[in-house]
Amino acid sequence: MSTVMQFLPMIAIFVIFYFVLIGPERKNRKKREAMLEAMKKGDKVMTSGGMYGTIVAMQDKVVTLQLDEGVRVRFSRQAIQEVLPDDAG
Repeated sequence: MSTVMQFLPMIAIFVIFYFVLIGPERKNRKKREAMLEAMKKGDKVMTSGGMYGTIVAMQDKVVTLQLDEGVRVRFSRQAIQEVLPDDAG
């Protein structure tokens, strides 16, 4: 009985750790994966490096962005930080 009581605080810390760190991280990862899957040609996006562009072509792991007139750059899908709302300039 006393050995169970010794491990009880450690178990409680693990449960708290899960709900504070692991649970929200899993939720954020699923949200990000859904965002990357929902991207489509014509979406305005921002990369993790802070570059803004419009998606002009997509492949499995590569997205081609038009940054300006005549300037197209290829990025990994994972480099897309967020899809911007339609009204964003």
